[in-house]
Amino acid sequence: MQQQRYDVVIVGGGAAGLSGALALGRARRSVLVIDAGEPRNAPASHVHNYLGRESTPPGELLAIGRGEAAGYGAEIVEGRVASAERLPGDGAGKQGFRVVTEDGRSVEARRLLVTTGLVDELPPVPGLAERWGREVLHCPYCHGHEVADRPIGVLATGPLAVHQALMWRQWSDDVTLFLHAGPEPTEEEYEQLAARGIAVVDGEVTGLEVADDRFTGVTLASGRVVPREALVVQARFTARSAVLESLGLKPVAQEMGGTVVGSYIPTDPTGATEVPGVWAAGNVTRLTEQVIGAAAAGLMAGGAVNGDLITEDTRLAVAARRA
Repeated sequence: MQQQRYDVVIVGGGAAGLSGALALGRARRSVLVIDAGEPRNAPASHVHNYLGRESTPPGELLAIGRGEAAGYGAEIVEGRVASAERLPGDGAGKQGFRVVTEDGRSVEARRLLVTTGLVDELPPVPGLAERWGREVLHCPYCHGHEVADRPIGVLATGPLAVHQALMWRQWSDDVTLFLHAGPEPTEEEYEQLAARGIAVVDGEVTGLEVADDRFTGVTLASGRVVPREALVVQARFTARSAVLESLGLKPVAQEMGGTVVGSYIPTDPTGATEVPGVWAAGNVTRLTEQVIGAAAAGLMAGGAVNGDLITEDTRLAVAARRA
């Protein structure tokens, strides 16, 4: 934090934050990115569906993005933001905010862009967290190709499990639905599963089998082990919204198929929140967004922030000229 006041402070240095920083840096704005260094996709080996960067390791993609943003003057520092607050007006209609990090440092900004992402809350089954992003998966478009034609399990924890099993059947003809804590499928759903050749196994899943640092199967409460090479789970997507909540914004429930799957902060299409001068982009506001979508949202928000600053700059210049 080399200066005390920036045009824009960006909280979060993932794809959305760095994309916003790049756009704002190219617009000749002073930009500070504060990043806690905890990207959601850190456990994954590669990023997929990112045109021009297919199969790039997540850390490499972020390093490239940091270099590009810094090349246009953005300052990027490591830190965790504890809170943000609106500064009192100066009578000229200027907006301003103070951002405070957990170690007590503070910095001011004319505008804020929050791109803090989300946390994947996994079902309480021993072993899931250790294999998350490796063989324990959730998105077929992110990971389906990598486990194609292999034995795949789907862990039912809610009413979306049948839908998940039918989705993953696109990538493998060996899919097993473990009912676990999920509801009993309807007669229609059983017929759909049977028609697609998806096996259904009753009973609670109590753990994962691992050999030579590879997931090899699912352990049931009965002691039976069902060999599998990948396991699909429905994580709960919880927005990292603490900074936005400190400004008075509240997360709302995200529903999918009539089921609450997480929480997010609402914005308009440009990322503007209900608090003037504050934007949000990426998974904190769009839970199912992939990396390329988060980057696009950061670009959109960065452009909107710059446009808002231009409006303020012009208004202040007119007022100064009249004075």
